[in-house]
Parts: sequence; structure tokens; C-alpha cells
Amino acid sequence: MNNADSSSILERLSALSDETRTRILALLDGSEFTVSELCAVLQTPQPTVSRHLKMLALEGWVQARTEGRKRHYHLSPQLDDSTRSLWRIVHNEVSESSLYRADAERAQPVLDERRMRATAFFSESAAEWDRARAELFGSATGLGPLLGLIDPTWVVGDLGCGTGALTARVTPFARRTIGVDRSAAMLSTAQARLSEMDTAELRCGELESLPIEDEELDLAILALVLHYIVDPRAVLSEVMRTLAPGGRVLVLDMRRHDRGVTFSKNMGHVWPGFDFEQLEAWLTDVRFSSIRFQALTPDPDASGPLLFLASARA
Repeated sequence: MNNADSSSILERLSALSDETRTRILALLDGSEFTVSELCAVLQTPQPTVSRHLKMLALEGWVQARTEGRKRHYHLSPQLDDSTRSLWRIVHNEVSESSLYRADAERAQPVLDERRMRATAFFSESAAEWDRARAELFGSATGLGPLLGLIDPTWVVGDLGCGTGALTARVTPFARRTIGVDRSAAMLSTAQARLSEMDTAELRCGELESLPIEDEELDLAILALVLHYIVDPRAVLSEVMRTLAPGGRVLVLDMRRHDRGVTFSKNMGHVWPGFDFEQLEAWLTDVRFSSIRFQALTPDPDASGPLLFLASARA
């Protein structure tokens, strides 16, 4: 190790030497929090939390996005490999302590409130969801050109299947399809749509705890779903569990945009789209490989944010 590398590691260790900073990083590892939310969870005064966030931001540990008058902090997706490995070691050592478990417990109501916003939107919008999605994102939501690439021996999971529109399109091309959603209203609409498709199955459940067996899937699709998820990395880890060796995940979602306030309020969005670096870091953390990212050509009839398609291999 040369002197520059040694200096860099020592600087990283210095940032982790304070317990409040490591508690903040543990909370931001997978989810976003505002300063006021962090104060409530950590039971620490705002000036103290802000001071530590400033130091972590200056040293590249955290980043923030602005939504209205609030700044939402998250672990930086641009950490280099050595820094990410260092954090994993520290996080594994401290995460099971009583203090960090208490932080996670106090954070749960904050995360639950975000989930409830999305759940309420889906419960109220099932009948209009197909029209609203097409209006926002156009024909790209159907993934039509990719259907011919599905092997007829595959089991395909449509995770966050909503009203089953994509499940219905995929089913004729696969051996079996499994649609998963947490919204009873959405699944009711999906059931009517798929009633004559014998090889399509619907399951009610959370994406963070998929009702799917280990290695049951050959292909998992997350189509315009991840931005509703509080902890995307936890979902991607679950997807990895359900994929057979060599299986693939496809993620269709929004590129990062500046309409987060509107979409959060009106449609329950948790994330204002994603940067490739952020998604790549999550996929890498849960051991996906062969990661590809492609910005999609805008649909002239769509009024929503620009989209991307990402893929990775288990």
C-alpha cells in the first residue's frame, strides 16, 4: 500500500471513529432520511446531527437531494471499493448492538409512513392505473420488444405486478409466470385479467419478503416499481435469493428527475428516480454481476420522467 492509499484509509477510519456518525451511516445505508427524521431517530439535537452530516458529506460518505424545502440524505453511491468494504466491516460489527437495533426500531415508523402513502395510492387507483401509467410513461412500460428473448422453459416473476398488464403479456412466452403485489385492489384487477391464463399465478406479499422459493425464478422483472420501495437494496437482495444460478433481473424505472415533490404527494413515490451509479452500487452489494444500464428513447406521447432499463445476472 502506498502512502496515498494509507492516508485515504486513515481518513475514512477517522470519519467512522465517532459513534453518532456510524449510527447515521447505518440508517442511511439503504434508506433516505431528512435531518429532522435523523434527529428523532437518534434522539440527538439538530445542530449535532447537521454537523456530523456536513463532515460525512465533505468526506464523500453521504449525498443529499433537495425535495421542496427538505434535504434527503443517503449513503453515497460513489464510494470506491475499498471504502465500501471498510464500511461493510464496520457495519457488520455494530449493527447487532442494542444501540443500533434501537435506532432501527425508532426508524421503522418513518419508513412505514412512506410505505403507507404508496399503499393508499394503489388502493385508490387500481381502476385507473393502466391509463395513468401509459399517460406518464408511454408504451415503454410494456417491455414489448423483450418478450421474444424469454426462454419458453423459464419461470418469470413480475414483481410489483399491479393490475397484471405486464404479467399477461409475458405469460404466453414463458413456462410459468408469478405476479407479486401487496395491494389487494391491484391483485383483484389482475386476477380478472389473468383468469383464462392457466400458467399465470398471483401471490400477495411484500417485495422485501417475496412469497417465492429460493431459486424459483429464471427472470425477475421490476417494472416501474423500485421508486416505491423504501429500501431498494433489500428488495434486490430478495430478488437475488429467488433467482436460479445464471438468472437475470430486469429493472425498468425512472431516471433521476426534479418532480419528486409532486410525485411523492400525488402518487406515493419514495424515490425521484435513480442514477446508474446508485443502482449499480446496490446490485453490486447483493452480488449481481454483468450489470448493464441503458437510457430509453423518450416516448413522444409520455408526460412523465425519462426511463432506463437495467439488467444484471445472478
